[in-house]
Amino acid sequence: MIIVSGCLAGINCNYKGDPICPEQLGGLPTPRTPAEIKEGNVFTKNGVDVTPNFVNGAKEVLKIAKMSNCKFAILKAKSPSCGSGQIYDGTFTEKLISGDGILTKELKQNGIKVFTEKEIETNLKEILEATK
Repeated sequence: MIIVSGCLAGINCNYKGDPICPEQLGGLPTPRTPAEIKEGNVFTKNGVDVTPNFVNGAKEVLKIAKMSNCKFAILKAKSPSCGSGQIYDGTFTEKLISGDGILTKELKQNGIKVFTEKEIETNLKEILEATK
């Protein structure tokens, strides 16, 4: 089983769109103020700490992934939830730093391999093998 970010599946669910995504599972509305990770916590552009929402949403996705015996996730690059390897630095200036989003960390810690949409082609054979 592979889980995929709703926004990559064509669902308008990012911070300015419609359902469904980890942030919504954590209790945040859509649309919502953009958020980025800074010093390990997630803050909206206007300074509100939404870390608990991101953590709760990640835990809900993890439950779904475990129930589905998920081995892989294809998630949205750079996102404070789904980013893998690179995320925005928390200054809302589109500057990237090394790091993982809240959901990505949770999935990786539980043995689920995470790829972004930018890594699908490079890892396609491994991803397809997981669906057999």
